Amino acid sequence: MDDRKLALNRRRFLAGLSAAGVGSAVFPGALLAVAQDADEITIEMLEAAQRIAGLRFSRDELQRILERINRPGGSGPDLETLRAANLGNSTPLALVFNPVPPGTVLPVEQQSMRRAPVAVAMPTSDEALAYLPVTHLAKLVETRQVKPSELTALYLARLKRYDPALHCVVSYTEELALRQARRADEEIMAGNYRGPLHGIPWGAKDLFAVRGTRTTWGASPYRDQSIDVDATIYSRLTEAGAILVAKLSMGALASGDRWFGGRTRNPWNPDQGASGSSAGPGAATAAGLVGFAIGTETRGSIISPSTRNGVTGLRPTFGRVSRYGAMTLAWSMDKIGPMCRAAEDCALVFDAIRGPDGHDNTVTDLPFNWDATLDIAQLKIGYLRAGIEDEIEDDPQSPQRVAGLRRIQANNRTALDVLRRLGVRPVALDLPELPSGAISFILGTEAAAAFDGPTLNAELDGMRPLPEQSRWPDSFRASRFVSAVDYLQANRLRMRIIEEVHEALGDLDLFIGSSLSLTNLTGHPEISLPNGFHQGAPTSLRFTGKLFGEAEILRLAHAYQAVTSHHLQRPPL
Repeated sequence: MDDRKLALNRRRFLAGLSAAGVGSAVFPGALLAVAQDADEITIEMLEAAQRIAGLRFSRDELQRILERINRPGGSGPDLETLRAANLGNSTPLALVFNPVPPGTVLPVEQQSMRRAPVAVAMPTSDEALAYLPVTHLAKLVETRQVKPSELTALYLARLKRYDPALHCVVSYTEELALRQARRADEEIMAGNYRGPLHGIPWGAKDLFAVRGTRTTWGASPYRDQSIDVDATIYSRLTEAGAILVAKLSMGALASGDRWFGGRTRNPWNPDQGASGSSAGPGAATAAGLVGFAIGTETRGSIISPSTRNGVTGLRPTFGRVSRYGAMTLAWSMDKIGPMCRAAEDCALVFDAIRGPDGHDNTVTDLPFNWDATLDIAQLKIGYLRAGIEDEIEDDPQSPQRVAGLRRIQANNRTALDVLRRLGVRPVALDLPELPSGAISFILGTEAAAAFDGPTLNAELDGMRPLPEQSRWPDSFRASRFVSAVDYLQANRLRMRIIEEVHEALGDLDLFIGSSLSLTNLTGHPEISLPNGFHQGAPTSLRFTGKLFGEAEILRLAHAYQAVTSHHLQRPPL
């Protein structure tokens, strides 16, 4: 082999190592940066690279590494084949994340749903009708007091009226919605009522593919993208009779509340963003522009906008809902859930979208036993001591922040008192100190792989200026310097963290409180529901459940909402 080919092979080997993340720490990427276009790797280059990477191999060890790197052919991945495979965003991993600790006994018996009885009369105003929970809208539709086509016209009109202020709509699906509404009218008039979502208009976060519509992922490089697939959540909601009225805004590539159309606004305070990345679903639901919406969460993107906009949002256990047809951000962390006006709404929507579909191999086939009549005194409940009992210290530099934290704490204490009066006897809980922050790079590393091609081709660079202000292009590039070894070690530590959380929860069904950075890694479910206000903005109460414990957290949320009215308040549009 001539010198030119040998040098080309060495560079290809190093580039392949960097692209695939092979080695320890950021060593291969650092070596590539040091070597540049050198025809031969030297011991001095290795020494400089390991200083960048924070490694401490001896000179003898480096010499043996050098011999491996400089030998003909090397031993790295075939980079040309990897890139020619054109994996895109939709090709799944062969490795499947499972959040269940070994030996855990999971439920197997599926029972019939037990819904709360609903008595509702047709409201006297369109606005009052628009803000009704799904449970009430369903009763009106079932009893033929309102037609699906009338609800569809109402919500389309409200979307068009308020979107100029809220920036929550990416695309109207009006033609599709009117067609679905006419079909629902005909079916219900003929006595073919499909169930509580039949005829209910909804909005989808714009990372779900629906044939014949744009699916923009909130990012300017994809603003004209159309995917010839129907996401499973769309197919299942359509089968349940729900009517898609709009594709709703999301932070660019599922980060924040800024997208190529601007910044989605909080209906309670339009000077404030709606929080992300399920910003559009949060704002539209809070403003009464849809009956319900579907969002996604990787590290807070259902819970955070639910809090900001004052809606009830459920982040299910990892592996409950198929992500087929949805944009991938992180294969082992992405989750799909409903954002609604009430907890039982979330139960109805979740029941319609959960379960295996033959496409997403992370989805488990486990029961969801919703019982609105369950005595909540039977639930074993904890509360995070840190969020209830700890005193919040003064901070002269941030008095408004301190005041906000104290109001949130006061609202949570009041909510806890309400639950105690309902018969709940919660016990104080301290989660162990766990190094979840040390493995948070799992998200960025998986996201970098999901958007590898567009990163290498600089297709995403246009997202950095206003309005998107996206951090993703630089994050994706930085994540290329994470090694495969460290990614795998992080996931091994992740399992240890999962086991420690499982042990800490013991026989509890759920706890009152939240640890988003931790439980998005461990896969536990969580619900956020409004429990008061601070300076006119909603605050939230959060419940975190055991794995696959959606029914329990939803039941406690439903009991709380049955004796309070925070979830029924309307923003001053």
